[in-house]
Amino acid sequence: MLEFLGIQIDVKNSPALDPDFIPLNAFNRAFLKTADKPLTVAVEASDGQTALIDTFVHGTADRFAADYYHVERLVKTLLWQKGGRKVIICGDRNLCEAIARAYSPSGERSFDYHFMARVYEMPFEVVYRDIADKPQNSSSPRAVGRHLDGCRIGFDAGGSDRKVSAVIDGEAVFSEEVVWLPKEQADPDYHFEGIVSAFKSAAAHMPRVDGIGVSSAGIYINNRTMVASLFLKVPDDLFEIKVKDIFIRAARELGPDIPIEICNDGDVTALAGSMSIGSGSVLGLAMGTSEAGGYVDHDGNITGWLNELAFVPVDANPEAMIDEWSGDIGCGVKYFSQDGIIKLAPRAGIDLSAVETPAEKLKIVQKLMAADDPRAKAVYLSTGCYLGHALAWYNDLYEIKHVLLLGRVMSGRGGDLALAEAKRVLAEEYPEVKLIPALPDEKFRRVGQSVAAASLPETNKKG
Repeated sequence: MLEFLGIQIDVKNSPALDPDFIPLNAFNRAFLKTADKPLTVAVEASDGQTALIDTFVHGTADRFAADYYHVERLVKTLLWQKGGRKVIICGDRNLCEAIARAYSPSGERSFDYHFMARVYEMPFEVVYRDIADKPQNSSSPRAVGRHLDGCRIGFDAGGSDRKVSAVIDGEAVFSEEVVWLPKEQADPDYHFEGIVSAFKSAAAHMPRVDGIGVSSAGIYINNRTMVASLFLKVPDDLFEIKVKDIFIRAARELGPDIPIEICNDGDVTALAGSMSIGSGSVLGLAMGTSEAGGYVDHDGNITGWLNELAFVPVDANPEAMIDEWSGDIGCGVKYFSQDGIIKLAPRAGIDLSAVETPAEKLKIVQKLMAADDPRAKAVYLSTGCYLGHALAWYNDLYEIKHVLLLGRVMSGRGGDLALAEAKRVLAEEYPEVKLIPALPDEKFRRVGQSVAAASLPETNKKG
């Protein structure tokens, strides 16, 4: 039994290497057993899209700290799952005012304030409404992808290499992988020239180009780059002039009227998984340098949500590791990425202090795992325990049938062990959760990211 903010939390399975881990969904469920005052948290994005969570709070002075924590974590979760330029708190004005102070230019969530203002290109705000005036859910899923006719280019803009394929009627006839260093370049012409070079390389292997699909980490709205780590070093003034429409301009180098569609790489991964298994309601999780997420709904459509699960909190432990970028604690990036493995390794007795890069540290743990080292096994068992609890939390946020687990962290024997442990924790702790977590199979690898990316744009050109 764990306790936090006066709430008694019953957790049957705790990570052996992190016994103070408090699953956020376990805290929420325990909190709601004694809360009975209705409250709604809503976020409003662009084009009238609104997402909300109905919950309860205690509404008393002695439980204000627990109420605030519960509501603030829901705000944080909704913002990074769905995205939003406005937060609406319905039912408790005092809590709304506290949230507004936190999500302000100088508040403890100033990172989130400025990030969302940049994404939606308008001031971010927190407002209050009476519970009777709460908004309604409103979303605009898009039937993007699954178009396999004609001659298409699929481009995957990775942070260390760029991959491009020429795809004719759903079959990749040419693929190329080129090393590049986009995150280190301040001149956007470097990025532009690399993108155009990839497009032209694929185009040379087809009689024509009917459409171009791009898979890239970041946030894209109406095919415009709002935020993307590929352009981390590009100054803001050049970003506005040369980066926001960089993929559109690159497509014009091949022709003025070629359709192009740009989607977040997590969504394209989920789309590829959906195409390979023939099902909707698929959540894709890529556990590598960070935690990347993507989702397609029950109809197989991309939702337009952010799905930036790296910033969605999963741990209520007040001593949890800080994410250096956002300044927050307990967020997924420190549990479901190479950072999570590196955090746990010393606790298992694996000394990584002499190793320089995070990627090299992960490789050492993976090599130990391949040799059945019990210390590495402990690391992956704890990772799997984290994952089981987090998948139950994600199941509360999404309608999920399948979860596809990808990325370097889930490769090899360590990934197999973590998956088995996550399934065990789900079965013991959350028997009502029916989602199916899995590693990619050969069919997925054959469909692949490149074919899924190439299928993004719709075109009337046939044959």
